[in-house]
Amino acid sequence: MDRRQFLASAASLGVIGIWATRSAAAPSRVAWREDRALYPQGVASGDPDEHSVILWTRRPFDRGDRHELTVEVALDADFRRVVATARAPVLAAADWTCRALVGGLSPATTYWYRFSDDSGAGSRVGRTITAPRASDPRPVRFAFVSCNSVNEGAQNAYARMIWEDERAPADRKLGFVLHLGDFIYEVFEKPAELPKRYSRTVYDLGPVPDARKVSKYFYVPTNLAGYRHIYRAHIDDPDIQDARAHFPFVCIGDNHEFSWQGWQSFIKYPGSGVEPAQPLRVAANQAWWEYIPSRVAKASGAGLDQFGPPAVTKAPIATFDDHGFGTEANNRAAVGSMTAYRAMRYGRHVELILTDLHSYKAADPTDRPEAAALDSGEYPVLPQEWLEITDGGRDYNGGKPPATIAIGDKTIPNFRKDDPPYTALGREQKAWLKDRLTRSTATWKIWGATNGTLDMRTDAQNIPAALVKTPWMGKDFGTFGGGDFSGAFAERAEIYDTVRDHKVSGFVTVSGDRHSFWAGYAAPHLPPAGFAPVGISFITGSISAPGMGEAVEFSKPSPLQPLFVRTTPGAAPEHTVNLTIKRGVLSALEYAASGDIARARALTNPDVAPHLEFVDMAGHGYAVVSAGPNSIDTEFVCIVRPVARATTPDGGPLRYRVSHQARLWQPGTPPRLEQRVLEGDAKLSI
Repeated sequence: MDRRQFLASAASLGVIGIWATRSAAAPSRVAWREDRALYPQGVASGDPDEHSVILWTRRPFDRGDRHELTVEVALDADFRRVVATARAPVLAAADWTCRALVGGLSPATTYWYRFSDDSGAGSRVGRTITAPRASDPRPVRFAFVSCNSVNEGAQNAYARMIWEDERAPADRKLGFVLHLGDFIYEVFEKPAELPKRYSRTVYDLGPVPDARKVSKYFYVPTNLAGYRHIYRAHIDDPDIQDARAHFPFVCIGDNHEFSWQGWQSFIKYPGSGVEPAQPLRVAANQAWWEYIPSRVAKASGAGLDQFGPPAVTKAPIATFDDHGFGTEANNRAAVGSMTAYRAMRYGRHVELILTDLHSYKAADPTDRPEAAALDSGEYPVLPQEWLEITDGGRDYNGGKPPATIAIGDKTIPNFRKDDPPYTALGREQKAWLKDRLTRSTATWKIWGATNGTLDMRTDAQNIPAALVKTPWMGKDFGTFGGGDFSGAFAERAEIYDTVRDHKVSGFVTVSGDRHSFWAGYAAPHLPPAGFAPVGISFITGSISAPGMGEAVEFSKPSPLQPLFVRTTPGAAPEHTVNLTIKRGVLSALEYAASGDIARARALTNPDVAPHLEFVDMAGHGYAVVSAGPNSIDTEFVCIVRPVARATTPDGGPLRYRVSHQARLWQPGTPPRLEQRVLEGDAKLSI
């Protein structure tokens, strides 16, 4: 695309287009002086392609509702080789956030950028990197992350990421950071009411306007001002701000960007039931758009100056289409105010395909009142077969669902036998995903699925009778549930069958949300239904949010506690839940009793998790992908629990670093992961 085409395209979209002059780099003529206090959330860049990138800052003004900033882009950090200078609007209507699209850039090139106001007061300097051309044969290297919680933790993983990147050779530096959701936590606590949770100090987010209390300690925003406040509180964190200034980010939201247990335009809080919340969905979308530089589509058009929210009202949502989407007009308008799913190409070897797993999902069938009769009682898992029946609806068993569901000595009517199968993707997004996967020419088709695709289950049928009061009511395996994509059994199998049937090679899923590290295989079914993987799958630990591994350390003693954690005097807790999930209950119980990992591994049930090579339910940090012509490597970088901000520039010590590499496989042949522990101890995870 040449300059004229770029500027014409930008103008037609209402975008501030800045064209870089590659052949005429010159020293800056702007009397810039850094004043970070005037740009309290720093700078950021997002969604780079081979010739352009979106730049972002926030510059509040005391007067007026519109000002302009000068944007400069240079080939050096001292701005002696400036390639682009332009003016960009900053509006009160966008919470004084500013975005500029810079085009005419060279592919796979590092640039520096900064903003300044009319007085010369300037932002900090940011660094960004353009994507390589689609024909570029060089490997692509990026990190993927999720789950920043500034309310309950420190963001030390970003400091470690920057520290390692600054010291890496040129071919080992990161091209971008993929953020797979929960960039903010909209649910928060107040330290005056709850100074500590688990091993964490609760940090103050400041006065969130019009916050609503939804449980004993949890609060949530109720309007746009509240969401904006929470974004600012997160980006005020120095490590998040440094990371956004150092790397271009590619972001897709998960649940906490809108509502903890929400979907479409519904919210649900403990004890309050399900509520329609169309204005809140619009507010959440608007705040995300204002604070996350991206190329997402919004209903008000593609201009970068402001969001343009649709006018919606809170109204009952009572009718649904065949994919469980509420047909009420305000629900459609609220969800449709922003369409975040999109695909991006990085060189010859990577196509990144991002999906939104909460905006279009149907209501979880296990939340139906009828499902309460199927509670597994004292067991920590639910029978897999009844989850599959309720998930499949009328399509279960080839369109022949059972009339009743029997669990142990309980039998209830199959309340889902006439309903459509559950979907997290929705009709249009699912069709789009299949099309992108089957048409991609990249070596690696990497699906950013935001929340976990790998089954989380165990062999509950092997729990010793002495540990429970009642027999296991399932046929065999039990799943931990959790409401992520691993529970969309039919839809996940549909996607994986598409990969198989269209002979898609190099299929990879990357996810977050679980606050734990996982590595394994993308398979439509597990034993006893068979096991035929079509790809490989990874889940990254949280940046800071606490997870199951930490929570079980504070659980009440029970006969089943050894399945989750081993505690010995004078030693750190050990997370036997990793063994429960990867090797089965007998393996976990053996290690809890003896501390002998060899004896525990010898008791592995091979049918529990043939899809898993690694699981750590207490992992924090990030994952790094290196994708080349013949192989792909995903490295887990696990930091110590981030309960306080690190005092060293490297973000503090590591627990481990583990690599998972796969050679490119041919369709019809199973992929194989080769694992290497590069640093530290991960004995309960491998």
